[in-house]
Amino acid sequence: MWEDLEVALEKVPGDKLKKKPLPDKLGFGVHFTDYMFLMQWSREDGWHDAKICAKEEFRLDPAAMVFHYGQAIFEGLKAYRGKDDQLFLFRPKDNFERMNNSAVRMCMPRIPQEKIVNILKSLIYLEREWVPRAEGASIYIRPTMIAVEPTLGVKPSSRYYFYIIMSPVGAYYAEGCNPTKIYVSDQYVRAVKGGVGNVKTAGNYAASLYMSEIAKKEGCTQVLWLDACEHKYIEEVGTSNIFFKIDGQLLTPPLEGSILGGITRDSVIKLASSWGVDVVERRIAIDEVLKANGEGRLQEVFGTGTAAVISPVGELFFKDISYRINDGRTGELSSRLYTELQSIQKGFQDDPCKWVVRVG
Repeated sequence: MWEDLEVALEKVPGDKLKKKPLPDKLGFGVHFTDYMFLMQWSREDGWHDAKICAKEEFRLDPAAMVFHYGQAIFEGLKAYRGKDDQLFLFRPKDNFERMNNSAVRMCMPRIPQEKIVNILKSLIYLEREWVPRAEGASIYIRPTMIAVEPTLGVKPSSRYYFYIIMSPVGAYYAEGCNPTKIYVSDQYVRAVKGGVGNVKTAGNYAASLYMSEIAKKEGCTQVLWLDACEHKYIEEVGTSNIFFKIDGQLLTPPLEGSILGGITRDSVIKLASSWGVDVVERRIAIDEVLKANGEGRLQEVFGTGTAAVISPVGELFFKDISYRINDGRTGELSSRLYTELQSIQKGFQDDPCKWVVRVG
């Protein structure tokens, strides 16, 4: 059935096309392109009515199950304008594979990965003038699936929308690739093993908002979550995975069911390992990190994610005490990873892992 899926193109009239934002006014997720991709799924017909069309509002029944039972999953990836003004995607197949894993966990239909990658390439090529040329800018891509069957009753929906919207973006953090201040939460938790912390479902982010607001009041950019059982072991930051360089060894928490397996996380592990860095995935207690910092053995801390790529951490705020990391400076490894990943993503550097997909 997937092989027979045809995609229609509904052209947006020229006088309806939007004015593109100025390069220095991009922000993050504020502006959206003229077109989107949309297709529907039903138990009877599978995926159908696929089209590239004008980005416009949905009309959903108030009883649509997404509003009541939270069947909503999404992904985040980027397209870059790089070498010779070409457009590139970074590991899109991995994003859609992860989305299918999320779909299985949330009792939602899987998408045809290869076909969706090709559709995405067509959508980006159609909207190629929306891909920014400014340094550090890109176009952010948000594939999403929601349950739309209009009925009440706790069960999987029999109807879904899958869509892709795109947004030209600047840097995710105002600080850019400069150190941020992170709030360590030992009161509230993000996820538990056996739950849905390892899939990209909307409810995970809703549950993080309250603690994020507390963190902002303390001048922090994000929340670093600890485990739900002992409130002791580090898990992840709200929008990224986390790494610690201690005594020359690069440490990151293992994927044990409560942490989202980041595409950038995996890229960092592979890239750093290829440079001879000793990368270890193991449980890390917050007390271990703070002790290493006090003894001068914690060399750097950074987050990894699609939105920010590499986000150095210059300060940890835990139990009303601030702990300065590496004198608040960006670490050598953080800086190298950021530069190398950006070069690979934009086609300026060799891509031995075949991560980059050229558009058009």
